[in-house]
Amino acid sequence: MKINEAGKEHAETIATLIMAAMTDECCLYYAGEKHTIDDFHRMMTELVKMEDSQYSYRNTLLATSEDGRVMGACVSYDGAKLHELRRRFIDAAKSHFDRDFNNMDDETQAGELYLDSLAVFPEFRGHGIATELLKASIDKARNMGLPMAGLLVDKGNPKAEKLYIRVGFEYSNDATWGGHPMKHLVYSTQKQQKKEVLCKTANIL
Repeated sequence: MKINEAGKEHAETIATLIMAAMTDECCLYYAGEKHTIDDFHRMMTELVKMEDSQYSYRNTLLATSEDGRVMGACVSYDGAKLHELRRRFIDAAKSHFDRDFNNMDDETQAGELYLDSLAVFPEFRGHGIATELLKASIDKARNMGLPMAGLLVDKGNPKAEKLYIRVGFEYSNDATWGGHPMKHLVYSTQKQQKKEVLCKTANIL
């Protein structure tokens, strides 16, 4: 397995994985009653192809097999740029579905690499791919100089929460997204750096 930055040619696949992370219920909520999952997928593919949307391929890490098949993806970005990046989604939803999402709640903030979407295709689950994508995203946060990586997990999804806790994420606060009660979990990159320094010092001594 390899973890690599995505390219624009992966747009349709990334859109499919983002929608898997969102769930069909949420996708249809944003699309509205007059539109289908396929309509929403077309819009998301357009957003992934852009360089300045929150769902851009430029914000995406891919897990690929040795023969090049995409197994999973994680979309993440600097929380300080949320409003700037989300503008593309708001404009697209208005254009495609005539729906106004200008008043969406903030799901992240400055100082956090926000893990917006994490998903693995069903046939590849159970092999540690999500864990590797999480670890790569934590490294991304550290390389960007951000003090933490954060994500939202549905309170009705204890299996996913257990994975995040196992990797090292900790509960921060309650939140709401798409009408669902969520938990905001964070991983302190600074704390991890201190551990690494202590380990190196111990080895020297």
